[in-house]
Amino acid sequence: MKHLQELFYLLGSVGFIVGLKMMGKPDSARKGNLVAAAGMAFAVLGVLFFNWSEADESFHITGNLGLILGGIAVGTVVGWLMAKKVKMTSMPEMVSLFNGMGGLCAALISIIEWRSLTGGAETVTLEAGHYIAIIAGLIIGTVSFTGSIVAWGKLSGKLGDFRFGGQQYINMVVLAGLLGAAYMNFSAAQDGNGMYFYITIAIAIVYGLLFVFPIGGADMPVVISLLNSFTGVAAACGGFLYHNNVMLMGGILVGSAGTILTVVMCKAMNRSLTNVLLGNFGGSSATGGSSNAAGGSVREVQATDVAIMMKYATKVIVVPGYGLAVAQAQHVVHELEQILEEGGVEVKYAIHPVAGRMPGHMNVLLAESNVSYDKLVEMEHINPEFNTTDVVLVVGANDVVNPAAKTDPGSPIYGMPILDVENAKQVVVLKRSMKSGYAGIENELFYNPKCGMLFGDAKDSLQKLVNEVKIL
Repeated sequence: MKHLQELFYLLGSVGFIVGLKMMGKPDSARKGNLVAAAGMAFAVLGVLFFNWSEADESFHITGNLGLILGGIAVGTVVGWLMAKKVKMTSMPEMVSLFNGMGGLCAALISIIEWRSLTGGAETVTLEAGHYIAIIAGLIIGTVSFTGSIVAWGKLSGKLGDFRFGGQQYINMVVLAGLLGAAYMNFSAAQDGNGMYFYITIAIAIVYGLLFVFPIGGADMPVVISLLNSFTGVAAACGGFLYHNNVMLMGGILVGSAGTILTVVMCKAMNRSLTNVLLGNFGGSSATGGSSNAAGGSVREVQATDVAIMMKYATKVIVVPGYGLAVAQAQHVVHELEQILEEGGVEVKYAIHPVAGRMPGHMNVLLAESNVSYDKLVEMEHINPEFNTTDVVLVVGANDVVNPAAKTDPGSPIYGMPILDVENAKQVVVLKRSMKSGYAGIENELFYNPKCGMLFGDAKDSLQKLVNEVKIL
């Protein structure tokens, strides 16, 4: 019986692992969330109610239970309300904010553990392993918190890029100072001097700010993944501190999953992580355009023309982008898909890994409107199908369909894998204007003779298409 807590931890860990596995596929992701939540419930129950005492050989309830349950209740209500009210366009900001809260919790664990360890004593005996877990959780958690808050500000438009000459060198100096302060703290604390601990916190805050400020908007999906992995590592440090196996397992899973996702995102952009952190892709300084687009002409089309194209097509592929989320047009595009399929047209959705502002943004957006999961096709699988596609409907996407990534060595997106929409018989792009995307460059696709531009709000344009197709 005394190992009952470990059984709850085991069930929690299994819930995390199985839930994470299920989240890897769109059709099981929702259930995966529930399984992972059940795993967390087992972990919390094990912590609160099954603490075994060798002294009287019985289970004890965690102290301050009322405060803990109160905190859980408040967090549950706030989180539920935020998740229910958030717009899909603001989902990346909420993910960044919640991730920042996780980093802050990890940092607070280290602070509390440090104060408990030192307790104002004149001399303190520190074990190197224990100290590394404390200071690593503090630094990584603080950087994750401040970096996530900056990412939230940039995604929500409250903060812009902040760059100055030699900033990356200054960042390296600050990082060196951060590690130096952490090292000095190990020696100073044993003599009763805790000043360096708070200096470490201050420098970690500064580094977290400088770390994310210069990164451009198009790189935010990668940064969110990276900061998520930071939070996982910081949480794992807390698991080491408290000898809590389920906390350690959860932190390792989040850290490794975030790292893998970061690598996948970098690969999808054909850029190294170093280039992402130093390159400012999609920042305010992004300039230039596609030389191949210069001198070309744009062909504007009307909803009636596009409706006729799609009505009598054999296959239509929809390419969703952030503009679809901005217009909240996912339900209308699903309605259009259903009408076309009733007429015998095959419809699929081409999903680029970095479309939107966070990993999986388009999958979540379309799932919200009940689009069938088997219609969501990833880039490497959909690209060969464009050659046999009659019409491609690009809704709010830009850089992920720009042929300059393959044809213009001077383009900032050159080498990035894109959706080969230009291989289709006809391409229709729904945009408000000719404004460039995150990369700040013109899109060669718009000047392709096979491409037509349907200008206007994506939701309004799609509704017009729905109405026109219905009457054909």
